[in-house]
Amino acid sequence: MNADDPHIHVEANAVQGRGAARDIMASTFGLAGDLPSVVTTGCGLRAPYAMTSPRPDRVTCLPCREHARDEHLRLAEMAERLGGMPGSTVSPAQAKLAADRHRDLAERFSDAAG
Repeated sequence: MNADDPHIHVEANAVQGRGAARDIMASTFGLAGDLPSVVTTGCGLRAPYAMTSPRPDRVTCLPCREHARDEHLRLAEMAERLGGMPGSTVSPAQAKLAADRHRDLAERFSDAAG
């Protein structure tokens, strides 16, 4: 961890939505677990959680942007495969919607840091 790093990063497992899951638990049960103070980022560094964001318009670390792009493209492919599996509870239309959403995020992470 470098205290002089001015960049906003992406959590290495940002697509798992740790913050979103915490918010759901808090709103459902009134309980909120602590988020870690330091996390591993998409570029491999350890950075304060407060210096990370899942939003493409906030991330300034270029390797993290590339990592997030790759992860969203991978999830888009997985969503499409899931929608095409026999017996899947996800319809092909739902899978396409999710895949399109991930591809849109991947494209936004591909754009130059704002």
